[in-house]
Amino acid sequence: MELNVFLAVLAAAACHAGWNALLKLRLEPLLALSLIAAASGLVMLPLVPIYGMPSPGAWPYILASLAIHLVYYISLGEAYRTGELSQVYPIARGAAPLITALGAWVWLGESLGLNGWLGVVVLATGIMILSIRGGKGQTRFDFRAVGFALITACSISAYTLADGTGARVGDAIVAYIVWLFVLDGLMMLCFGLLFFRHRFALELRQSWRLILGGGALSAAAYAIAIWAMTKAPIALVAALRETSVLFAAAIGVVVLREPIRPIRICAALFVLGGMLLLRFR
Repeated sequence: MELNVFLAVLAAAACHAGWNALLKLRLEPLLALSLIAAASGLVMLPLVPIYGMPSPGAWPYILASLAIHLVYYISLGEAYRTGELSQVYPIARGAAPLITALGAWVWLGESLGLNGWLGVVVLATGIMILSIRGGKGQTRFDFRAVGFALITACSISAYTLADGTGARVGDAIVAYIVWLFVLDGLMMLCFGLLFFRHRFALELRQSWRLILGGGALSAAAYAIAIWAMTKAPIALVAALRETSVLFAAAIGVVVLREPIRPIRICAALFVLGGMLLLRFR
């Protein structure tokens, strides 16, 4: 993976951790996801007349991605509603790169090589370790939340493969990204208004700056990832962007003053080792 692509995906991971932190607000998770997705579409809307339409062959992938994203939003919202962020988020994001790597190998014939596969496994292991909580504060294993987290992981893998493939069709990469976000934002705007009605508008009025910031971070995070998947193997980009979990842990320690536990240091070393293997495969 080229250095500029590597650094861009790390920046995307940091943005992803930032907007996911907003889901810890006192909001219904699915409502927060709807608001942030709608804001992402609004951020991208001014770019429509500039970049025009995607390639005709890319539309089936955009439509497939929209359907998969709806499953993703619902499953992630349910996982956050029934389980704790510290358990749900690492499982959802940790399982995704492994599933994506297998999917890219079977569907697209992408060969990662020994170092590539080792990097994906080591990085995913580090992410999974981050979900372990020891001591008296340890929470019970919530089968419902974990089940939704695994559905989320599968949907992440599915839309990653769809978008990574669709963005490579033709030469209108930015147009693909713009239209995906605009249509996704419109879909989730309708979803939010349908299921949350007056609360959707109320929260939008009260927290519009925060929501718009989250939408911008979300758009930047995934737009960079889609671009990177046109420059490097999809599985490698998918794995590297999951370092967002490491950034989220860093935010917890530095900003929220969470304690630094030995298990987290171990997990961070695994993630860093996986990053280096992916960079120099």
